[in-house]
Amino acid sequence: MHQKKFGRILIVISSGVVEPIANLGISNSLRAAIVGWAKTLATEVAAEGITVNCIAPGRIRTPRLASVDAARAKAENVAVEAVEQRSLATIPLGRFGTIEEYGATAAFLASRQASYITGSIIRVDGGMISSH
Repeated sequence: MHQKKFGRILIVISSGVVEPIANLGISNSLRAAIVGWAKTLATEVAAEGITVNCIAPGRIRTPRLASVDAARAKAENVAVEAVEQRSLATIPLGRFGTIEEYGATAAFLASRQASYITGSIIRVDGGMISSH
């Protein structure tokens, strides 16, 4: 990257960095430290044409999300659909994101067209994260 004067570093973080998630204090804290490191790195390598950005996904429909929802449903002794409906109620767009939507955001941030975006947290969350 240094030699080519071009590079993209994308770091997947948690929405808990922007809006802490209950009962995940250690995760929220550690991921916030990663964002601090990313912002520092972004300023250190920007003059070389290297950008550093974080992507904060919301509820993206993946096998991992299905596993988490199934575990929550089992723990609460409710149907998985009930867990999903509670989650959907917190998303202004009213649906889970797709891996294609997430991938398109990552691809854009990795492109030359995103050359003026660095040191940022980009949310792919359907409006779920309510804090600034």
